[in-house]
Amino acid sequence: MDERGGGGSFVAVRRISQGLDRGSTCHSTSAEVVAGSAAWLGRGLSCVCAQRRESDARPSFDLTASQEECLQRLQNRIDVSYDSSIPEHQEALRALWNAAYPEEELRGLISEQWKEMGWQGKDPSTDFRGGGFISLENLLFFARNFPKSFQDLLRKQEGDRSVWEYPFAVAGVNITFMLIQMLDLEAVKPRTLVGATFLKFLADNESAFDLLYCITFKLMDHQWLTMRASYMDFNTVMKATRRQVEKELLNEDVLRLEELPSYSLLSR
Repeated sequence: MDERGGGGSFVAVRRISQGLDRGSTCHSTSAEVVAGSAAWLGRGLSCVCAQRRESDARPSFDLTASQEECLQRLQNRIDVSYDSSIPEHQEALRALWNAAYPEEELRGLISEQWKEMGWQGKDPSTDFRGGGFISLENLLFFARNFPKSFQDLLRKQEGDRSVWEYPFAVAGVNITFMLIQMLDLEAVKPRTLVGATFLKFLADNESAFDLLYCITFKLMDHQWLTMRASYMDFNTVMKATRRQVEKELLNEDVLRLEELPSYSLLSR
């Protein structure tokens, strides 16, 4: 994951009206994408994660054989960079578009259409440096398993929205990156209690990371609305989201991810 730094740009999405002038294709909102520079994309991804001092004690937690195996499989996924020359990756990207806009034909893997989903430019592959191929897999899992919540977030259908909204797709990559850091998933063994706790869920459900991603994305949007945030508040919202996810994961009464309080925010 050493290539996940990227540049320091962002896109803010300004809501304009209820509908796009696209002939027979109808979407709930239109958007104007504005490029600029801020700290919440690219190198700034790290600012959504808690900062540690080198002197901080870093305990490690022993794992069962099952937990080690599940962690290794997840780490193998995390290590895969998005590669636009790999047919499987191309198909996954097309599948994401089809899940997001089933009534609109994608004109190409490099197209201005991608900006509508909240990518920084016409080539989404440039944005995957922050999360790798797993960030695309996370978005697909969300679209396929919780299509209503996915569409609500994509089209900003719920709540009193800001004039300048967070871009959906790039926010999704941020969430993948944040969860990997929060759960310390690149370590041989977890060095935080929240990371060790998550591996118990992972041993019971191999899709636990993808499911936690969906919960976190929906929670982030809930926090966004509660805080009446605009795009300059994105880091603040992400930090609040991280704190809440950690709190819920460490609740001793929670035995399955479906029992997390924020799971109730999701709709299929």
